[in-house]
Parts: sequence; structure tokens; C-alpha cells
Amino acid sequence: MIYLHGDLGAGKTTLVRGVLRALGFAGRVKSPTYTLVEHYEAGGLHLRHFDLYRFRDAEEWESSGFRDEFDRCNICLVEWPQQAAGLLPAADLTLDLQILPHGRALTFHANSDTGQECLNDL
Repeated sequence: MIYLHGDLGAGKTTLVRGVLRALGFAGRVKSPTYTLVEHYEAGGLHLRHFDLYRFRDAEEWESSGFRDEFDRCNICLVEWPQQAAGLLPAADLTLDLQILPHGRALTFHANSDTGQECLNDL
């Protein structure tokens, strides 16, 4: 479970696109702003890219079946996780993206042993 934090235009979707490309995914990678989730398979992994910017209520969560996506078999990358506070599982990693005057800054935070293992492997 990976939370992606950052202002609009900070590069969250671009980062997900880069991760998918690095894993060998050659298809189109689009922002799930309106669909809320996009499914990908790459490098033998099942990835789910969520963009919860437009997410507004818990009823939508239940009716969408999102809970089933967080089964510990999928790698979930979640933009705007604060929009579903209290509904999402805890993040293993939190990535904070900031827009700087000349570029971007990315900060990684491990929130679990699994997250720390991922950081150690970088």
C-alpha cells in the first residue's frame, strides 16, 4: 500500500507511469481522475492506481467494491488518500511530492516493516 501526497501537478501520476514503465508495462498509462482506479499487470505484479481526488463519501466506497482491491495481493498506489480517510488500509510507504522553483522533490517514508524493506531495496 503506497500513498502518494502532493499538490495538483506535483507529479503523482507521472511517478506511477514511471514505475509501470520500469516494470516493463508498455501500454497506455492514464490518470484515473474520473474512473477512480486503473488496473495494471506488469513485472508479474498486480498494480492498482487510485486517484481519489473526486471521491466524496463512504457509500461510494462500498458500492464501488474498492475494499476488494486492497487484498494484500495487489500493489495499490493511492493519490489523494486523505479523501478516503478511515476507509483505506494503512500505508506501507508514503511518498510526498513537492513542486520546487526548479523541479520536484520526492520524500519517502516507511510506515511498516514491508515499507522499510522496499526502501532498503532501493
